[in-house]
Amino acid sequence: MQIEETMGVAATRSGVVALVGRPNAGKSTLLNAFLGEKLSIVTARPQTTREAVRGILTDGDTQIVFVDTPGLLEPQYLLQRSMHLEACTALADADVVLLLLDATRPGEVLRAETTAVLRRRRDALLVAISKIDAGRSDALRAHEMWAARELGCEALYISAEQDQGLDVLLDRIRAQLPPGPFLYPQDDLAVRSVRFFVAELIRETVFEMYEQEVPYATAVRIETYRESEDPVYIQATIYVERNSQKGILIGAGGDRLKELGVRAREKIEAFIGARVFLDLWVKTLAGWRRKAQSLKYLGYPVPPDSGGDV
Repeated sequence: MQIEETMGVAATRSGVVALVGRPNAGKSTLLNAFLGEKLSIVTARPQTTREAVRGILTDGDTQIVFVDTPGLLEPQYLLQRSMHLEACTALADADVVLLLLDATRPGEVLRAETTAVLRRRRDALLVAISKIDAGRSDALRAHEMWAARELGCEALYISAEQDQGLDVLLDRIRAQLPPGPFLYPQDDLAVRSVRFFVAELIRETVFEMYEQEVPYATAVRIETYRESEDPVYIQATIYVERNSQKGILIGAGGDRLKELGVRAREKIEAFIGARVFLDLWVKTLAGWRRKAQSLKYLGYPVPPDSGGDV
């Protein structure tokens, strides 16, 4: 008889589950669906997620810490190297690795190096084909055959948008969790601070409103957050890389920035459950995506080999 049973205490399972895959494979949507709350920002554009977001699902005797990671890609500059490091670190450290393959992109494959890393984590690996409500049957079959051939894994079919296959997937995840105490208090939903999520909601709104390179050249930093005031006062700076991008964000007479503020404020108010006064500023931080010092200032993790920047 187990010690927990002898003492009259139910045995518990807990662990970290890394959600990995190519950009826009549905990782953030799946995290939000599992938790029933919007923690990770979601847009139609790839590479929206830049930092790992940890969401906690506690149900009965099981606690799952989901880690939504940036998309696996070939890094072209320092920020992307930082994003790739976040994903690879989560992949290496997790108790369970859940690889998502996008049913709407049948020809998309992972880099050979990434596939090799996944093979080394074979005992902890689950594979799910996402967006099955929008994918074609031949695409599903192609992903299924790739997973079997390259990883030796059976692929599950899911749609986070339509809540298809999520119960089966969750049962598979629970079965692979190691026994052990909960990692966080049972009422916790996220590991990140409220400031982080506020900045992400502003950045999400930028991705929704602006086109081409502007969203990717944008970073958000919360300068002031006074929750004791009514409305809650939040001052945030939106950083861009060039003055021309600053002009696009602000718009003629400041109209675009005003609209951005209204949309972002509504999201933040829904998230924190309180009225908000959102004070937005736009500044230029030249070439910040390629500079280690700038990444550090903006709160992004800096790859250890970035002394010369990239």
